Amino acid sequence: MRVAWFSPLPPDTSGIAAYSADVLERLDRSTETYAIDRFVDRAAAASGSAGREAPSCVFDAHDFVWKHQGTPYDLIVYQLGNARWHDYMWAYMVAYPGLVVLHDIRLHHARARCLLKHERADDYRREFRYDHPDAAAGVEEYAVEGLSGSMYYFWSMLPVVLRTARLVAVHNARLAQGLREENPGVRVDTIRMGVPPFQARVELTTDDGDNVRRQLGLHKAATLFVAFGHVTVEKRIEPILRALEALVGGGADAHLMLVGEASGLPSLPALIDRHGLASRVYVTGYVTDAHVPAHLAAADACLCLRWPTAGETSASWLRALAAARPTVMTRLAHLADVPTLDATTWRPSHASQAPVAIAVDLLDEEAGLLRAMSALVEDVPLRSALAREGRAYWSREHTIELMTEDYRRVMRDAAALAAPRIEGLPSHFTADYSWLVRRIAEETGADIDIDIAYPGP
Repeated sequence: MRVAWFSPLPPDTSGIAAYSADVLERLDRSTETYAIDRFVDRAAAASGSAGREAPSCVFDAHDFVWKHQGTPYDLIVYQLGNARWHDYMWAYMVAYPGLVVLHDIRLHHARARCLLKHERADDYRREFRYDHPDAAAGVEEYAVEGLSGSMYYFWSMLPVVLRTARLVAVHNARLAQGLREENPGVRVDTIRMGVPPFQARVELTTDDGDNVRRQLGLHKAATLFVAFGHVTVEKRIEPILRALEALVGGGADAHLMLVGEASGLPSLPALIDRHGLASRVYVTGYVTDAHVPAHLAAADACLCLRWPTAGETSASWLRALAAARPTVMTRLAHLADVPTLDATTWRPSHASQAPVAIAVDLLDEEAGLLRAMSALVEDVPLRSALAREGRAYWSREHTIELMTEDYRRVMRDAAALAAPRIEGLPSHFTADYSWLVRRIAEETGADIDIDIAYPGP
């Protein structure tokens, strides 16, 4: 199968870049024959790859059209998330329908930022109205005027993507079912999220982890909580800091390491100081994939909280499970099938299955988080049990091999489907922009005859 794969790739620091690299490595080695060309936003990738020559199968997205016209691809795969790394894909997704793998079911943050940053307010208004015709009049003006905030979570800006794709895939069966019910006629399938095995030994302490702890000056008896990924408000950093402050105030030798780029939370230093935790919170900044295992090995427990949510499946949570680290997560509707220990009632959510994590209810977040973290400080057998069951759960449900198996199935299905015919799309998706060429020609006195055929969804 000849495949065009649109996704950020390393050295981009997007989590989806690392995810795509993992999947592509397995597909390239698959028993099924794939010839996969990777299409990236070269301008964005260049900032991290100066002086490096791209592999022969990696192309600038602008090369896609002529390559596809010369030898058409059997399938185009778009790895789409709610972040700037995916801005370049939107025009291609609509003009060249394919398999869209949705990593978030809320795309409003990234889509609005992209359009408004380029002074395309009218395009944003048209697209918002197409996606959400029942929204109150004028709602979109909040974003246009820079007063967006939480409105992005109320309106997904997803319908254009759903209606123009051959097939949509998500990493959660409950989300897939919800999307099918809300969008009759749209084909939505599930690909199990998978992560590779932990790259270090899985005992509670490893040489690499001990090195990290020594660099932090931690005693062996100290409890180190770790949160991975871009540091943002949604990762519930302030509630975590409040819980840590209470723990330390009660005499616990507890510490917190934030592993990830912190530019998304400029107030972080002030928050740390406000809670009197300057000597107990360590902010690493961006850490390469090669160094993540050492930081995982150093952790006594991982905090994998999220609210508000865009319906994402947390790869960092799965990596913690694969590394046999006990985890604390937010109780979210789309994760209801995960067997957990309720931090409020201290009862398992599934009577027939051992808990694989502690879940914190949003309505009792601060008290529940403190209870969860206190238990993980004081109860080493609980830590061990959660670590053991979490790793077993990863092995059953979330290995990279299982995800690759699902990709092969879904890619076959998507390649066999016809592209949908959609009427009434916003004009910025259907215009061929030949008017701009003609205007420039007229201004320069050139005499041209052009006929640009829009490929259309």
